[in-house]
This record gives sequence, C-alpha cells and structure tokens, in this order.
Amino acid sequence: MHLESLEDTRTLGLKLAKTLPEGTLVLLTGPMGAGKTALVKFIAEGLGFKGEVTSPTYTLIHEYPTPAGLVVHIDAYRMADQEELYHLGLEDYLPEARLVLIEWGKPEVFPDSLEVRLEPTAQGRSVELIPHGHAPAIALL
Repeated sequence: MHLESLEDTRTLGLKLAKTLPEGTLVLLTGPMGAGKTALVKFIAEGLGFKGEVTSPTYTLIHEYPTPAGLVVHIDAYRMADQEELYHLGLEDYLPEARLVLIEWGKPEVFPDSLEVRLEPTAQGRSVELIPHGHAPAIALL
C-alpha cells in the first residue's frame, strides 16, 4: 500500500481503527519522520478521541480515552531493553486497552503483534502490515 498524502494516512488510520480487533498490540516501525505518530493520531481519532496526540518520547506512555476504550501509545525509541515494558505494566494494559500502539517496537520482543511498517518514498510513504505470532492478519484493500 502506498500513501501519497497526509489525507491518505488519515484514511489508513480510520480504517485501522475500524478493523483492528480489541486488544491488538500494534508495532509502528520505520525511520524517524515516517509518520508513526501521525498514524497513531488518526487511529485514536477514528476511535473517537478528541484531544491532542503527541509522541511520548520522553514520557514513554500516553493514554487516550475513547468511547471504544483506552488507546495506549508507547514510544520505545529510547529503550535499550524493550522487554522492560513488561516490567513497567504493559501486561496490565493488554487485556484492558482497546489498542496498544508501540512506536519503534521490535517484533522479536512482542511476538504476538501486528507490525505496521512505514517507509518514506519519493512520492510519500509505503505501508506494509505484517502479522507476527497470533496477531490478526488485516486486509485493508
């Protein structure tokens, strides 16, 4: 899938919000500036969140309450050992949250996750949805 504009990213985020099963752990991967936080914003918006969505780079975790349930947004960029997220309460979020979205998450640390890989291109960004372990396979087209 290819996204040419911010509006295309919004469309993808809204589709993911409708399609992802409750409790899905989503890893957002790709280089800096690939659109990971923008996609989180549109997913949260698609679930009814009205506030501001920003990268939790320094705070590590942001919570966005929505009518559909809690969206948990984690930024693992600065974490040398992402398994520490389990010690910080990730397992408590998983059964309760509508979605857990981890920027910079590593599939080897989170084996039952859906990876959304974003890569900048000359005309926008490419998107690949990669299910790992028992994560749902999602078809958006």
